[in-house]
Amino acid sequence: MGSILIMIAVFGGYLLMYRIYGKFIGNKIFKLNDNNPVPSVELEDGVDFVPTKKEVIFGHHFASIAGTGPIVGPAIAVIWGWLPALIWVFVGSIVMGATHDLGTLVISMRNQGKSLSEFTGKYINTRTKYFLFFIVFLELWIVVAIFGLVIAILFKMFPQSVIPVWFQIPIAIYLGFLVYKKGANLAVWSIIAVIALYLTVVLGSFVPFEMPAMFGLSPVAIWTIILLIYAFIASVIPVTTLLQPRDYINSHQLVVALVLLVLGVLFTGFNGELHIVAPVVRAHPEGSPSLWPFLFITIACGAISGFHALVSSGTSSKQIRKETDSLFVGYGSMLMEGSLATLVIIATTAGIGMGYIGSDGHELTGLAAWTSHYSSWSAAGGLSSKVGAFVEGAANMIESIGIPKSIAITIMGVFVATFAGTTLDTATRVQRYLVTETFPRTFKNKYIATGFVVLIALILVFSTGADGKGALALWPIFGAVNQTLAALALIVITLYLKGRTKWGWLITALPALFMISVSLWAVAENQFNFVAKHNVLLQVLNAIIFISMVWITIEGFIKFFKTSFEPAKMDEELKSRS
Repeated sequence: MGSILIMIAVFGGYLLMYRIYGKFIGNKIFKLNDNNPVPSVELEDGVDFVPTKKEVIFGHHFASIAGTGPIVGPAIAVIWGWLPALIWVFVGSIVMGATHDLGTLVISMRNQGKSLSEFTGKYINTRTKYFLFFIVFLELWIVVAIFGLVIAILFKMFPQSVIPVWFQIPIAIYLGFLVYKKGANLAVWSIIAVIALYLTVVLGSFVPFEMPAMFGLSPVAIWTIILLIYAFIASVIPVTTLLQPRDYINSHQLVVALVLLVLGVLFTGFNGELHIVAPVVRAHPEGSPSLWPFLFITIACGAISGFHALVSSGTSSKQIRKETDSLFVGYGSMLMEGSLATLVIIATTAGIGMGYIGSDGHELTGLAAWTSHYSSWSAAGGLSSKVGAFVEGAANMIESIGIPKSIAITIMGVFVATFAGTTLDTATRVQRYLVTETFPRTFKNKYIATGFVVLIALILVFSTGADGKGALALWPIFGAVNQTLAALALIVITLYLKGRTKWGWLITALPALFMISVSLWAVAENQFNFVAKHNVLLQVLNAIIFISMVWITIEGFIKFFKTSFEPAKMDEELKSRS
C-alpha cells in the first residue's frame, strides 16, 4: 500500500499546485495575455514558426524535454534511498523545474522566439551571451552525440523495439498529411495512429531486429550513424511534416504508458505484491559520490534541467499560438515529467523486488533483488543498468494486469526509445538555431548549419574509434553542465522579473541561489576528480565551465542591483511589436 499512497499523494499534489501555484505564476507574475503578439503568428513560415494547438505542442514539448532523462536520473539516484529522490522530484519540479521551464518559454516568446543565449545578452550583457553560448553549445553537442548512442544502445538492449520505433515515422508523416493537408480530425486519426503503433509493438515482440556488425563497425556504431542521418532530415523539414504529428502520437503513448504503470501499481499494491524494498535513506553506497550535491545533479529532468530551457526557447516558443497556452505546455509538462519520475522511483524501488535476474542467472525477489542491482555505484551506473531497472520493474507491475511480460518490456522499450528520438532531433534543430543566431553570416543556410551540427556530433561519436562510443568521454561533465545551465537560466529569468514586478522575482531568485550553490559544488568536486584521474580534456572543459558560471553569476548579481522596477516596461516592449 505504501507505493499506492506515494503515487496518489504526489499526483494529487501536482494537480493542486498546478491550479494554485502554477496559475498564480502565470497570471500574476508573468501576466500571460492572449492579446500579446507571439512569434508563431508574427513570423509564421510553415517550417519552424507554426501556430499550434496546445495539446499538440504539449506532446512535442514533453517528448523533447523527457527523452530518457526522467528515467535514468531517478533510476540511479535511488541508490541513496527512495525518500531523498522522491522529495527532490516532488519539490524540485514544482518550485524550480516548472517555474524555470515556464519562465524561459515566456521570455523567448516575448523575444520573437530567440534562444536562451540571445536573450541572456539582452538582459545581462553581450559578454555573458558568449560565455553562455559556450555552455549551451557544449550541452547540445553532447546531447546530439550521446542520444544517438543512447537510442543505438536501446536498440541493442531491446531489439523488439526496432520495428515499432521506425514504423512510427511513416505513421506520423501520414497522420500529418491527413490533418494538415486533408483537414482530417486530429483526435480521431491520432488515436488510430496510436493503435497502429501498438500493433507494430506486438509485431516487434515476435520479430526482433538485431543489427549486424558491418564495415568494421559495431552494431551500435552503425545505428548511431543512421540515427544522426535521421536527425539531420527530421530537423530541417517543416515541423508539421513529422515533429508535430509524431509527438502528438507520443503524447498519447505517454498517456497509455502512464495508465499501464498506474494500473500496475494499483493492482500489485492492492494484491499485496508490491512493496518498497529499497532503504529509506542510504547515505554512503559503495563507490558513490556524496549525496550532497550529486543527488541534485543526478536527477535533472525529473526535477529541473537546463536542457528544458533550450527546448522552451528553441522549438516550443516558435509554435505556441497564444500566451496563455504556455502555462499548460511549460509548467504542466514539467509536472507530468515529475509524475513519470515518481513512477520510475516506484518501479526501481518496489517493482524490481517482484522479480529480478541476478548476475548469477538466478531470480531474486524483495530486498535481495534491489541490493543485487544497486550493490555499488558502478553496478547501477551504466545506461543498461539504469534503463534495465526501470523496464524490468515496470514490466513486473504491468504483467499483473494481464499483459505478457515480453510485450510489457517491448511497450516500455518503445516508450523510452521514441521519446529519446524526439530529444535527438529536437536537440539537433535547437543547435541549428543556436549557431545560426550566433553566426548568421556563416550559417544562414539551414542545411549547412544542420550539416555542421551533425558532423561535429559524428566527430565526437567516433573520437575513440570504430566502436562509436566517443561521446561517453564527455558524459562525466554532462550532469554538472546541465544543472549549471538551469542555474544560469534562473538568473536570467530573475533579472527579467526584477525589472517588471515588485517582488515576483523572488520565485526564481531563491531557486537560482540553490542551483548555483549545488552546481558550483558539483563542478568543483568533478575538477578534483578529473585531476586525480589525470584526465586533461575534462579538466580543461570543466575549468571553462566553472569560470563561465562564476563570470555569469557575478555579472548577473551586478545587473540585479542596477535593475529597478518599471511597471510599464513589459507593456511597452510588447506594444512595440503589436
